[in-house]
Amino acid sequence: MLGAATITRSLSRFHFNYHSPPLLTTTWLQDFSTESFLDKESVTSEVLKEFRATIENAPASRAGVYYAYIDRMCKFGNLSAATQMLQILNDKNIVISRNLYNLILVEAIQKNDIDLSCQVLKKLLLSGESPSATSCIKFAQALRKVIHLLELLKFFKEIVSETSCSSISSFINKMVFAFAKSGQKDRALMIFEHLKRQNDRCFDLTTYNIVLYILGGTGRVDEMLDVFASLKEAGFVPDTISYNTLINGLRKVGRFDMCFEYFKEMKENGNEPDLLTYTSLIDVFGRAGNIKESLKFFREMKLKGIFPSIQIYRSLIHNLNKIEKTELATELLEEMNSSSTCLAGPSDFKTFKTKRRLRKS
Repeated sequence: MLGAATITRSLSRFHFNYHSPPLLTTTWLQDFSTESFLDKESVTSEVLKEFRATIENAPASRAGVYYAYIDRMCKFGNLSAATQMLQILNDKNIVISRNLYNLILVEAIQKNDIDLSCQVLKKLLLSGESPSATSCIKFAQALRKVIHLLELLKFFKEIVSETSCSSISSFINKMVFAFAKSGQKDRALMIFEHLKRQNDRCFDLTTYNIVLYILGGTGRVDEMLDVFASLKEAGFVPDTISYNTLINGLRKVGRFDMCFEYFKEMKENGNEPDLLTYTSLIDVFGRAGNIKESLKFFREMKLKGIFPSIQIYRSLIHNLNKIEKTELATELLEEMNSSSTCLAGPSDFKTFKTKRRLRKS
């Protein structure tokens, strides 16, 4: 075991003060990594002592100082020390930024420390903040094989019961989307159904739109229609995203009659169709053999200043050729080629715009 002088020399490289953020040098980390466990424990104890002293001397607004301490402990792999620092800040009633929570959360997830991940998530939510979408996806990926469904549902039940509804909706939305994004769509839907039975007041319109998207993407249209009905029963008014997701899901399974029915309802409720709406409707009527309606919607969207996408042109040209309207198909092909710089691109053609909302929230 190294003596006090050696520990002191190591700590001198780790000296922090409240005038500037702390910095660990690579040399210090290399020296530290060669010491025994007990020596590391001693150094950690001294670092925590200096951390407490820094808090006593530094203004509470110097969040960068605290972040640097915790960041270095995380990078060194000492999650226990980083968590203690977080608790010290809590005990001192110092406002902790979401970045600090996310820092420890991501590190805990990468080390498959599920217990710590859950603890940090709870603390983060109780502070009135919400984890980043990226953290939620990593958390969902980490839970894929290491936690039973019943344990997962119990965790979410505890989260909802301990957190106010005003701050929980964003978290639920991110987590349901994260499980679906990580290939666990069934778990995402089970979390939704479980929480719906417990307290659906913690949902918002985005929650329902995410679930509609998951169900539509897997062809479970009957369940999608049930969720759409429950959305209304919960007092929400469907928006353009809701209708687009519903219509597109119905289109994929050939329920063309219902597509137009919901399109009429959409307009009656004051929701303006956008590129996604027109793309679905033009394809629906074209595949149903009603090219006249497809062309009507095509002209309508252009009059509204909505640029068609290459998918729309290809759909129209394909369906025109099928009914031997080759002359009109040729005209549209020439129009598409001459308008290539004005066509809607991938950034306009989003299948699920709620992704943007999730990032903002």
